[in-house]
Amino acid sequence: MLTKVLMTKLTALGLLALSHTVAATPFKSDANDVTPLQTGQSIPSVTVTTMAGDDVALTDVVAKSPTVLVFYRGGWCPFCNQQLASLNEVLGQIRANGYQVLAISPDTPERLAKTKTSEEIDYTLLSDSSLNAISGFKLGFFLDDKTAKRYRDRMGQVFVTAEGTNKIVLPVPAVYVIQTDGSISYSYYNPNYRERMDTSELLKVTAAGS
Repeated sequence: MLTKVLMTKLTALGLLALSHTVAATPFKSDANDVTPLQTGQSIPSVTVTTMAGDDVALTDVVAKSPTVLVFYRGGWCPFCNQQLASLNEVLGQIRANGYQVLAISPDTPERLAKTKTSEEIDYTLLSDSSLNAISGFKLGFFLDDKTAKRYRDRMGQVFVTAEGTNKIVLPVPAVYVIQTDGSISYSYYNPNYRERMDTSELLKVTAAGS
């Protein structure tokens, strides 16, 4: 009887531990469930990678200039490429308002270079293939298995997966306006990847300053 009670307690503890592990994951199971960083908060201390393969602290890059920071899904996504191109069209105005533009995706530095060339991007693209920034900004979610299979079959590329899983992690597309001290003065995100922030609105925000 004592053994049975002990086993029951151990089983319960095991289930609690498993539950805790699942709850602790930084990625949601659905894009609609993400709870990203918001206006008034500070950006996390995370490392991203340049196209040259150098690791840099995002806070150090942001400290150089007020920043428009864009999270996009990858150069394989036509909606993302359209957004990147639209940003490039108003880049001069954004810079005139005193801001640099950075765009982060899970793409490797090699894939970033292809995107920058094919889309004629004149601002900085950064790789977050380690998922550090996506996790830190709380934008990441697991792509459902059906969609993941379709993406893999159709696009024939390797996607970033969460450690210890075969699940693709993507960021919900987002735009942040960040001051040099790391504070977020504006935030936009939309779980519907087909809808992106209008550049005219972004120009209004950057023109208004901090």
